[in-house]
Amino acid sequence: MAKIIDDKPRPTAKDRLNDTVDAVQGSQAWSSIFRPGSIFRKGYTDSPRNRSYVIMNSVLYHLHPVKVKRHAVKVSYTLCLGGLSFFLFILLTVTGIFLMFFYRPEATAAWNDIANLETSVTFGLLVRNMHRWGAHLMVLAVFLHMARVFYHGAYKPPREFNWVIGVILLTLTLLLSFTGYLLPWDQLALWAVAVGTEMMGFTPVFGQEVRFVLLGGAEIGSETLLRWYVLHVLFLPFIIVIFMAIHFWRVRKDGGISGPL
Repeated sequence: MAKIIDDKPRPTAKDRLNDTVDAVQGSQAWSSIFRPGSIFRKGYTDSPRNRSYVIMNSVLYHLHPVKVKRHAVKVSYTLCLGGLSFFLFILLTVTGIFLMFFYRPEATAAWNDIANLETSVTFGLLVRNMHRWGAHLMVLAVFLHMARVFYHGAYKPPREFNWVIGVILLTLTLLLSFTGYLLPWDQLALWAVAVGTEMMGFTPVFGQEVRFVLLGGAEIGSETLLRWYVLHVLFLPFIIVIFMAIHFWRVRKDGGISGPL
């Protein structure tokens, strides 16, 4: 009886890998993630149409301008103060999340948690100092960034709206630093919130209402610490992220960084 011999070559490991990749890239799940024209789509070819698709479908490529002015990349012109301010905000976010694991916004526990963080938590003192000094540096960097923009006349049309956004961001930065000043719940924090809320109480028309909301009552107590903690870790960072997104978007839409005088 004749024996049938299959002379077809067996698929190699590379062939099986290519088949697997083709199957994954041709699946519906893969197509739902990567839009047409993406370099990760099956059958991508280098063409002007697909190049434009890559730019439009990529967040980073879409946000980055096609052309950058020569003066905009000089460190001596911008001193990188805007990027430094954003970097410090990211640093404060990361270190702040670390500190939240070891902190309780309670009047009877806040100071002890800070003391334990500095003495009993690995790298706790380092992270807290990074958060503290990073906050001081962010206030300084944002202020110097505003001064640089004013000196170079970057607040003039068509950038006057973005200047207003920058002023709002500076105010929010100061509020973020001030609300964090209360959280250790020591004598400095208590007197700071006492002076701050008294000043807010003299706001015309609704000053006493604002003071009552910030204190959580008629006088400083546990409710005060909780409310300022929520302002520091949730409300103010959320508002700052929104205004930073608008700020970055307007820089792009207004033609990038303003030119020298």
